[in-house]
Amino acid sequence: PDDYKLLANYPNPFNAATTIAFELPEACDVNLNIYNLAGRKVATLIEGYREAGCHNINWDASHYSSGIYFYKLSAGDKVFTKRMTLLK
Repeated sequence: PDDYKLLANYPNPFNAATTIAFELPEACDVNLNIYNLAGRKVATLIEGYREAGCHNINWDASHYSSGIYFYKLSAGDKVFTKRMTLLK
């Protein structure tokens, strides 16, 4: 990859599980967190060093209630946030 990218999760909307994809042009520290609509962090999917390349992370949301959630990627000096919908 030639730039930092946070791709759309799939499927979206989803029931129970979704995959979040992102790309890193260089190795760096990465944080990927999930927030609810109130802005409270409900899950940390990644916290630490990752190599450059394309990455896919699965989120099992089977223990969470239906609603809108946000996933936030912090990588290098970049921060990205996207929305997803959990339907049960």
